[in-house]
Amino acid sequence: MESLFALTLMIVFLAFMFDFINGFHDTANTIATSVSTRALRPRVAIILAGTMNFLGAITFTGVAQTISKGVIDPFTIKDETTGLIIVMAALISSILWNLATWYLGVPSSSSHAIIGSLAGAGISALGFGSLNYQGFIEIFEALIFSPIAAFTIGFIVMKLFTLIFHNFSLVKTNRHFRIFQIFTAALQSFAHGTNDAQKTMGIITMALVASNYLTKVEIPMWVRVAAGLAMAMGTSVGGWRIIHTVGSKIMKIQPINGAAADLSSATIIFGFTFIHFPVSTTHVITSSILGVGSAERVRGVNWGMALNIVITWVITLPFTAIVAAVIYRLLNWIL
Repeated sequence: MESLFALTLMIVFLAFMFDFINGFHDTANTIATSVSTRALRPRVAIILAGTMNFLGAITFTGVAQTISKGVIDPFTIKDETTGLIIVMAALISSILWNLATWYLGVPSSSSHAIIGSLAGAGISALGFGSLNYQGFIEIFEALIFSPIAAFTIGFIVMKLFTLIFHNFSLVKTNRHFRIFQIFTAALQSFAHGTNDAQKTMGIITMALVASNYLTKVEIPMWVRVAAGLAMAMGTSVGGWRIIHTVGSKIMKIQPINGAAADLSSATIIFGFTFIHFPVSTTHVITSSILGVGSAERVRGVNWGMALNIVITWVITLPFTAIVAAVIYRLLNWIL
């Protein structure tokens, strides 16, 4: 029993570490456009993002419930230790992936990382029959569809903005949209918290169920608050490598572009949060920027950087699954 408690405690610590890293890795995306257009000073943007992420994190729990049982159902794992080692391996794999991509300055998906890692660790421990195939396929479909939807909405919103404001002075339009971006940055950060922070809540809940500390998939309030705080603290550290990539390397962003991208991505993230599906907020945001850029001038988009992001998007799931499978074997041997 003591060893079970120690394992659970280690998982909770790793989960909050994952959430903290997610804060400076993914949350940077939510403020990248407002910082690059100088709508917000970096320090103010970080405080705003951290606050709104925390509020978003404690508002919803649907995505957390999906994560806790959508890939592997913890109630089907008979041995408590096996279940906990699966979760631990998934967290370590996801943390390593997030740190590596942050160091390289490449926007990547924490959602892809944790879902791929859970699948890989589960298969390594219990075989392919351990996967909740219906839940996994639904999550996978959401991860594929959401960037496409974000690109489309970004393209449409930018076309509408161009149509509505084409007779207005460019200087005045940008000035007004720079002010409007304060609102869109706050909205996007709140949306990010409603989806991304819940992945950590779901992982902790899965561990608590696997170790029989919970008898049903219900997100305790202490988990919600702690996950929100961990992400907010991570956000306060900043993620300047990612901000530089998203805010300037994809395309030259003006306030009207930034506002259009923020609105588009926030709409998609909110939509999927309401139907309880996790999305890659990173790829939703970058896809919105690509859609906005394509609506204005296709050649103005750095498609080489976009290709790098897409490649990372494709390889994250299988790569993290393999890494998590190996880590599970190592942990199972050590523990």
